[in-house]
Amino acid sequence: MMISIGGSIGTGLFLASGGAISTAGPGGALLAYAAIGIMVYFLMTSLGEMAAYMPVSGSFSTYAGRFVDPALGYALGWNYWFNWAVTIAAELSAAGLIMKFWFPDTPSLPWSVLFLAIMLLFNYLSVKGFGEAEYWFALIKVVTVVLFIGVGLLMIFGILGGQPVGFTHFTEGDAPFHGGFMAMLGVFMAAGFSFQGTELLGVAAGESENPRVNIPKAIRQVFWRILLFYILAIFVIGMLISYTNPVLINGDVDNIAVSPFTIVFENAGLAFAASVMNAIILTSVLSAGNSGMYASTRMLWVLAKEGKAPQWLGALNRRGVPVTSLLATAAVGMLAFFTSLFGDGVVYIWLLNLSGMCGFLAWLGIAVSHYRFRKAYRLQGFRINDLPFKARWYPFGPIFAFALCLFVMIGQGYSAVTGDAIDWKALLSSYIGLPLFAAFYFGYKLKHKTRLIPLKDCQLVDPENK
Repeated sequence: MMISIGGSIGTGLFLASGGAISTAGPGGALLAYAAIGIMVYFLMTSLGEMAAYMPVSGSFSTYAGRFVDPALGYALGWNYWFNWAVTIAAELSAAGLIMKFWFPDTPSLPWSVLFLAIMLLFNYLSVKGFGEAEYWFALIKVVTVVLFIGVGLLMIFGILGGQPVGFTHFTEGDAPFHGGFMAMLGVFMAAGFSFQGTELLGVAAGESENPRVNIPKAIRQVFWRILLFYILAIFVIGMLISYTNPVLINGDVDNIAVSPFTIVFENAGLAFAASVMNAIILTSVLSAGNSGMYASTRMLWVLAKEGKAPQWLGALNRRGVPVTSLLATAAVGMLAFFTSLFGDGVVYIWLLNLSGMCGFLAWLGIAVSHYRFRKAYRLQGFRINDLPFKARWYPFGPIFAFALCLFVMIGQGYSAVTGDAIDWKALLSSYIGLPLFAAFYFGYKLKHKTRLIPLKDCQLVDPENK
């Protein structure tokens, strides 16, 4: 549960939520995050049904290879590994910038190297060490959001911070839907990136204790977590801070003081709000990097185990940790980090855009895999009631998630074509992940002559764990 929470709460909520409200107004941001939240809920129930039935570290890469096409599993696996390896680099860069809040005269590089070593240590010790670290990282974020919502509601009714605010900011100007549909479409993209990481639950299922019981428990909490942590938090921010307030646009790791969370806590009269939020955002960044290292390492190990990556990456130490895959992932993450230090970070920005698209592709893979899994399960004579966890709303859930996810992906480059002239550079960087995914998919397909697996031939019984 806490790994899934840790994957979904991060700088997207603590920092970028203010920009979303500034762009689309409080109502537009709320609607966009709610729609993406519903999509993620359906995706997680789809993944939960497969993960509880067949808990493997390869997660949706393995499912796609067994229920759809081995070439799709191959492409999803490599793309997901790359996605998180580059995300590690992004978190290292962010952590270095955050430390400048307390140590403004120190360079970012030593801090980033230190945090990489900490992440590496957590993942190297044992899977229990990773889980323990991630539990406490996630708990800090959960407590922060719950306190924020509680303090915010007290301020709305005037119990804290002076006069009651009420719905003043929801009715001013052209609120609540500032900027119209196109502005809300832009927030869809931001919301989608904010929720990426919830699928970590599926990867962790392969090493969890009693997954047939614990995975359903975690999945059943997903909807309420989304409702509480995102919808309520954005509602509170929209109620307390005007969408016209210029500080909402400036929330990033360079300026923690204008995080919506910091502003609300300071207005409530809480001392040292900026310093406390800076520490919390640092733990959020470390949590995302820690989770990313775990997920990408397991994905690379599974690819090696399935013969889709070099065999030496499949080695395990005596504690069951895939050390060679871990070191290879850390090396790529560090290499990507160094690209942010040279050439004005141009290569790095392209890598980040590439990894962002990979996250949406993973979600599409989950929806397609679940749709075919359930059809194959029934066709091969298995009883739906025997599943450890059943996704509600099938087949509507995976179909809706697939359609909305595809819509968000297609609309990702809309800003590049809405100006006076098409910004070809921005357009290409938005969609650069698609040709890479196609190269993996068709390259494997042509080499191994794979085809869509007939439903009657889908492998529903794990040969290693009958």
